[in-house]
Amino acid sequence: MSQSRGASVSVLILPAGPADAEALARVHVRSWRETYRGLLPDAYLARMSEAAFTRRFRRALTYPGPNNVTLAAAEPSGLLGYAEGGPSRAGIADEAEIATLYVLRTAQGLGVGKRLMSGTARALAAQGAKSLALSVLRDNLRARGFYEHLGGEAEPATLERGPGGALLHEVVYRWREIERLF
Repeated sequence: MSQSRGASVSVLILPAGPADAEALARVHVRSWRETYRGLLPDAYLARMSEAAFTRRFRRALTYPGPNNVTLAAAEPSGLLGYAEGGPSRAGIADEAEIATLYVLRTAQGLGVGKRLMSGTARALAAQGAKSLALSVLRDNLRARGFYEHLGGEAEPATLERGPGGALLHEVVYRWREIERLF
């Protein structure tokens, strides 16, 4: 496997388990604060609780859905990012969805996100998925550029209710052939 600019060979992509809940929560809260400042209300971001997300991750990883996948990007100093996927929330036959993909800012641009996408897509394809979807905030231009670089096809933005009840524009990206992400 080729390495991206500056990528460290010590970064591993691994299935996450209940013991990873606290580290996943730390990555989740930090990445949201890094990524969504200016896109989501500051008060909401300030209220995010690592303890609450630790409980959510521990529960989800102890009792995962039948086709759910959670992969973590780890290096010796800890987790750098993670991805969660499963069946399409839209209920589209043979389609899987990546519900979350977060990489700490310090690890962005190193190939970590691409490896998380690829690994999650492979795991979902092994369960029978033929296509993949992912939603992103319309104004998260950095993430949108990343998904477009990976070949995702954007659909028109829709208005959705987000955290704290805020109305947000979301864009769904689709890969009609999931293998394009391998």
